[in-house]
Amino acid sequence: MKTSIYVAASLLWACAPKNQDAPNRPPTLPVSTVVASSVTTYQDYPASIEGIVNVEIRPQVSGILERIYVDEGKFVHAGTVLFKIDDKPFQATLSNAMAGLHAAQAALINANLEVEKLTPLVTNKVIAEYQLKTAKATSQLAEANVEQANALISTAKINLGYTLIKAPVSGYVGRILKKQGTLISPQDPDELIQVSNVSNLHVYFSLAEKDFVTFKDQYAGQSIEEKMKNLPPVSLLLANNSIYPIKGKIDAVDGQFDKNTGAITVRANFPNPQGILRSGNTGKVQLGVLHSNILLVPQSATAEIQNKVLVYVVSNNNKVKKQPISIIARSGENYLVDGGIKAGDKIVLSGFDNLPEGAVIQPGNPPGKETVAKN
Repeated sequence: MKTSIYVAASLLWACAPKNQDAPNRPPTLPVSTVVASSVTTYQDYPASIEGIVNVEIRPQVSGILERIYVDEGKFVHAGTVLFKIDDKPFQATLSNAMAGLHAAQAALINANLEVEKLTPLVTNKVIAEYQLKTAKATSQLAEANVEQANALISTAKINLGYTLIKAPVSGYVGRILKKQGTLISPQDPDELIQVSNVSNLHVYFSLAEKDFVTFKDQYAGQSIEEKMKNLPPVSLLLANNSIYPIKGKIDAVDGQFDKNTGAITVRANFPNPQGILRSGNTGKVQLGVLHSNILLVPQSATAEIQNKVLVYVVSNNNKVKKQPISIIARSGENYLVDGGIKAGDKIVLSGFDNLPEGAVIQPGNPPGKETVAKN
């Protein structure tokens, strides 16, 4: 009987909790110290791409489009003949102007002969001086008619030259909007063609006032021109999200902000030696902003409550406190924080989902690291 009682007591002792304080032991949670660092973040800005020269080519005289010498998308050199307008009417005009010149020259000869004939007669007082003055006036009029005829010839030659439409710059030919046999005129609303010099590209994008102030304040220089000399190269993100292999340089800033959008236009210049990009392409300019002495907090170490982002700060007595933080940007998996906490503060990295305000924890090391990772 005694043996049975002893065995039962032993079983009860074995089943009883060995440590009644275990449920009240503080949870061990990973804790890290917030550090300050210098980080460059990148912001994408939609951009439009244009060649350094985009020329709209229009006819300067009216006529029938007789020949088209180029094809769309081809590269042409400056001076290459692109189109020919039927020049027969202009040849006729030039011939008529030449005939007018010959007539005016003949009239001038006759007028000069008349002056030569009357001059000795006036000298010998055979006739009145009035007749000589009239002859000289007629000679001057004939001379003016010759000059006018020469001007008409020059105009006719210029218009005849306009029948051959040439490329004013080297570049790529755009879409040809007129077909052979079409009547074209300088008053047409559409151009004949565009030629774009894309050896270099002008990439335009806009910065909001706040972004512009932040961007320019981080570089040395008293003026915008001086600051632009210190700007680092910028990258171009193409429409397929690939990075254009050559970096560009910001070389111009608009003179004023747009009153409607509150933004200012900035231009970057990108070399395009292989002609990969064309005028009219779109993309995004990636602009780097350096953040010096900024706090880095892992996004996974934050919680969002009532539109506020919070971290759990650990005090010296290991109590936790919910602390709102001010976020200015993201870099990788980290938030860039400029308020709410300071360098040296300790925060809980994970496991705080059901952690009440003022709870006591047992700080543990984060897996594989002791401080917040730098980007």
